[in-house]
Amino acid sequence: MHFDTRNELPKQLQAMLSKESGASNSISSQADLPRRRFLKVASLSGFALGVYPLIGAAQTNADGSGAKASELKVTEQPAAFVRIDKDGTTTITINRLDFGQGVQTGLPLILAEELDADWSKVKSVHGDSNPAYVDPVFGIHLTGGSSSIKHSYTQYRELGARMRSMLVAAAAKQWNVDPVSLKTQNGVVIGPGGKKLTYGELAEAAMSLPVPEKISLKDPKNFRLIGKPVGRLDAKAKSTGTQQYGIDTHLPGMLTAVVARPPVFGGKIASVDDTAAKAIRGVKAVIRIPVDRGGEGIAVIADGYWPAKQGRDALKIQWDNAAVDKADSAQLLASYKELSKQTGKLKYNDDISKLAAAPLKIDAEFVFPFLAHTPMEPLNCTVAFTGDKAELWVGTQMPGLDGFAASKTLGIPPQNVKVNTQMAGGGFGRRAVPTSDFVVEACNVAKAAKAAGLNAAVRTLWSREDDVKGGYYRPMHVHRAQIGFDAKGQIAGWDHVVVGQSILAGTPFEAMMVKDGIDATALEGMREPYEIPMRLSVHHPKINVPVLWWRSVGSTHTAFVMETLLDEIATATKQDPVAYRLSLIGNKHPRHKAALELAVAQSGYGKKTLAKGHAWGVAVHESFESVVAYVIEASVKDGTPILHSVTAGIHCNLAVNPKSIEAQVQGGALMGLSMCMPGAAITLKDGVVEQSNFGDFVVPRITEMPKVSVHIVPSADAPTGMGEPGVPALAPAFANAIAKITGKRLRELPFKLV
Repeated sequence: MHFDTRNELPKQLQAMLSKESGASNSISSQADLPRRRFLKVASLSGFALGVYPLIGAAQTNADGSGAKASELKVTEQPAAFVRIDKDGTTTITINRLDFGQGVQTGLPLILAEELDADWSKVKSVHGDSNPAYVDPVFGIHLTGGSSSIKHSYTQYRELGARMRSMLVAAAAKQWNVDPVSLKTQNGVVIGPGGKKLTYGELAEAAMSLPVPEKISLKDPKNFRLIGKPVGRLDAKAKSTGTQQYGIDTHLPGMLTAVVARPPVFGGKIASVDDTAAKAIRGVKAVIRIPVDRGGEGIAVIADGYWPAKQGRDALKIQWDNAAVDKADSAQLLASYKELSKQTGKLKYNDDISKLAAAPLKIDAEFVFPFLAHTPMEPLNCTVAFTGDKAELWVGTQMPGLDGFAASKTLGIPPQNVKVNTQMAGGGFGRRAVPTSDFVVEACNVAKAAKAAGLNAAVRTLWSREDDVKGGYYRPMHVHRAQIGFDAKGQIAGWDHVVVGQSILAGTPFEAMMVKDGIDATALEGMREPYEIPMRLSVHHPKINVPVLWWRSVGSTHTAFVMETLLDEIATATKQDPVAYRLSLIGNKHPRHKAALELAVAQSGYGKKTLAKGHAWGVAVHESFESVVAYVIEASVKDGTPILHSVTAGIHCNLAVNPKSIEAQVQGGALMGLSMCMPGAAITLKDGVVEQSNFGDFVVPRITEMPKVSVHIVPSADAPTGMGEPGVPALAPAFANAIAKITGKRLRELPFKLV
């Protein structure tokens, strides 16, 4: 998912939902709200639920100097983030969801650096909907937009430095010496004469001391953890099968529910015969519930997943879809193509009057289908509802927003809802839904179960088929481009129209991110960094298909269009595609230039002789403030495109953990490859999704995985995000290589060579 930090998202969003405004946009200041008012705003808006038990009056300086606990923002309180046991084990709480991107290691790494902790004794856990764990820039609970490290880098450094200062102060008090005379190393405070106290020995006393407001951070040249390749804290659990995910939640007496949802989004139930379902051993209840988009469904609640699924399979339901639109991919494509011939809402309106007279022209139409997220762990949410309070266990990217939705659904105050963020097995945006669809559904199930006399926690579990057929999807898009240029590749004019649903229309984020009828996520990545005269417009048709951000969001299609068209211009004007891009980039975008040149140098492009029938493909793209350049080697065998190797040049500023960045780029490249493969599309017929599982929604297998080498441009600047930027440039680089081999330009994803 994507948020632009240049927008005043938290202020407007909180103003809309709570009638108050607040959080700062400044990374350095974290937030400008006084702590008391922040909690008020957060609680009213529902984005921060529950109240963190503050450290208390003991953390006020006796003489009134220094910071009082009540004056520190809740996001700056070390006690909310760090626990040190007597044996020195240091448990660090992360304010994000880890669903594969590695922040459960990256954020503790940052804090441990300033803390001078013994890394071998560091553990990490997820936070919850506590206000301490909001994004310090946005002011809401959020994992998305590759913002985790970017937004919390300074925050976690300061948390570690504050905790270290308190430990030093505790040691100084015990030894009756000046804190300035002490130093720390690897979880130990070292005093005069070589005296030592471990963090475990000092932790209890340290936590009774005032929290320092002003602290000094390390000079980056003294980093011992940040910038070094570090293994993930969860690697052992994941490689041994012991990692617990949201789907593994087990509570005493817990029941499991599966839901029969309408085959057409928003459909109702005409009639149902549940006799056979109720006869299944283990089934406790069969209950009609509301589902997403105003539809109706049937929840089968049982003492396990299998009897619940068998019960659902035994239902005889007649659906009433008469009142809802029935989307059809073929019809949508035809209408989108017609719409693309007209200028839409204007994003850029440069002078393109010279286009018509240009000696060379390209007239291109691009098609991009709906895409499913298909994380390896299907959606799930466990709800324990007592009637006046609720506790949720769920892998969610927005626990505050989901907690607020839960409170509305259950009819209880937001402060009576606790959301426990669980490790998630992937998500790619699907666990950050503005409508909170799967959480609301789980709460409706729990409420119905309670009304039916079932006093137990209920885990609502989706199957793979439910996930593929039940939304949400990356929107379908059509692009139309008319470009005029000369023999030197100078672009006289570029007229570009995009057609696709708005992800944000009708959501709480519409007011901030849809300007003048233009959804910012649909056009991100267009034109930049190339200074070319462009008229760019967009149409956002309203379609009865739920849509959502998909890893790298708008860049999933805009990068393909930009990078294949520029490559085509280079070919038409007999220029090397790398040299042509560099000439357009110039010196105004040094990060793009550095990433591209690094990928080229490491790949052997232009120097290495490729095997017969093989070709290079190149693309570079910035998303979420990070730049990824790919130089790939590909071939075509029996009409099938084959990706042999990928060399990546990355500019993400400071690389907190190069090993994690390498993993993210490898995963991003694989996901980019998935967009290219025949069968990697969601299609609808008469309103019904035609795909259901990995048998008909294709994802790459291990045999398709190319060799991926990742190279990072050195930088000391504050880090940017890497969860999403690895995806966009892969498909256009691959397509550019195929065009060199076949002479045919690819205008559609997945690839169609015939």
